[in-house]
Amino acid sequence: MKFLLNMNVSRRLGRRLTTKGHSYRHLGDIGMAKASDTTIVDDARRNQEIIITHDLDYSNLLAFSGKLSPSVIIVRLRNTHPDNLFVRITDVWAEIEKPLLEGAIVVLEDAALRIRKLPIP
Repeated sequence: MKFLLNMNVSRRLGRRLTTKGHSYRHLGDIGMAKASDTTIVDDARRNQEIIITHDLDYSNLLAFSGKLSPSVIIVRLRNTHPDNLFVRITDVWAEIEKPLLEGAIVVLEDAALRIRKLPIP
């Protein structure tokens, strides 16, 4: 899979994801550090990427878009160290892989995982 990491997500997570065969871009590396959320969503959709963020605004933006993509992983963990994020994502990979490919909002919390398929009626 291809991931687009928001500014609030460490590049280190992206590097860890590449060890599992994924690719990533970080907003800070592609000149989009100050881009609006709408611009980021449009770019991720064009490039068929999944956004990883800590920002809750993406769930509202995608929920009301009426579109199937892009998928987003919203991280709501107490320990946001990139290694912890990587472990949490890989621990739930079997549950989130298919929804992410089909279009979903995935919220990762310490003790919970929520998956909401897109589009949301």
